[in-house]
Amino acid sequence: MRSPLMRRFGLGAVLALALAVFGLAPTASAADPAPAELTFATDSATTTPGGTVNLSMTITNHKTYDIWFVYQTIEPTWLTTQRPDLKYSFTGCSLATTAGPTPCSGTGPANLGTNYGATVPPGQSRTVTLTLQVAADSGCNGNIGFYSYYYAEFSDSTNASGGPVYTPETRVLCA
Repeated sequence: MRSPLMRRFGLGAVLALALAVFGLAPTASAADPAPAELTFATDSATTTPGGTVNLSMTITNHKTYDIWFVYQTIEPTWLTTQRPDLKYSFTGCSLATTAGPTPCSGTGPANLGTNYGATVPPGQSRTVTLTLQVAADSGCNGNIGFYSYYYAEFSDSTNASGGPVYTPETRVLCA
């Protein structure tokens, strides 16, 4: 008489063998990097009413295919919207190129993706800098911060999306 334990062991061994043969068994591998990455930096952590801060956004292509298209939004954080005395706007935009900065358009909470220029080759990045102007009659002692979502399409017909990605906050100080 055959043992039920041996029958279960045999069924498990057959299933494991089938999974291994057809390549469905789990394998140990290092995690792939994100296909695209969006990072932010500011040239100053503080400003005063009437001052400006440059907010740089860099998209990096970690894939082996070009980024053909980027769509990106930028919106104030919830805490920023809770301070109606903070007054600010985006007044300038430039794309960093090898020949120097080039003006771009689409500033503010809009499609910023076209500002990154043509394609972004594998392993390279593009940086767009927005100029944040704080109004002269803005309130003080508050933080201005933003968040962003992005969507990128690659030349191999794949896409990637990410977010929210948060900017460093800028503190508006009283002079």
